[in-house]
Amino acid sequence: QVQLVESGGGLVQPGGSLRLSCAASGSIFRISAMYWYRQAPGKQREWVAGISSGGVTDYADSVKGRFTISRDNAKNTVYLQMNSLKPGDTAVYSCKAAVQATGTSRVYDYWGQGTQVTVSS
Repeated sequence: QVQLVESGGGLVQPGGSLRLSCAASGSIFRISAMYWYRQAPGKQREWVAGISSGGVTDYADSVKGRFTISRDNAKNTVYLQMNSLKPGDTAVYSCKAAVQATGTSRVYDYWGQGTQVTVSS
């Protein structure tokens, strides 16, 4: 099995920064793309950022220029550096990884449990 565990969430003032981490573990042969999503109270989950295995990145317009996604392939970990945070960024942030497990040729999406980010003064 494959597990994803996020960390780094918390309470921050507007204009502040946080760095989220998401570590994948288990029977992993290869991880292709990795993503961050978020879900605010009463809203649908939205895609925030993605990064390919080769490091190509893409961002939602709402976070472009403020958030940076990166990954450490040796550690099977994806990061989200969030700067200039706004109250509207308050949400549960979850990571997703497209994983080929050992012993199979198929790729499945796995999700972490999420970490709360609250931006408030």
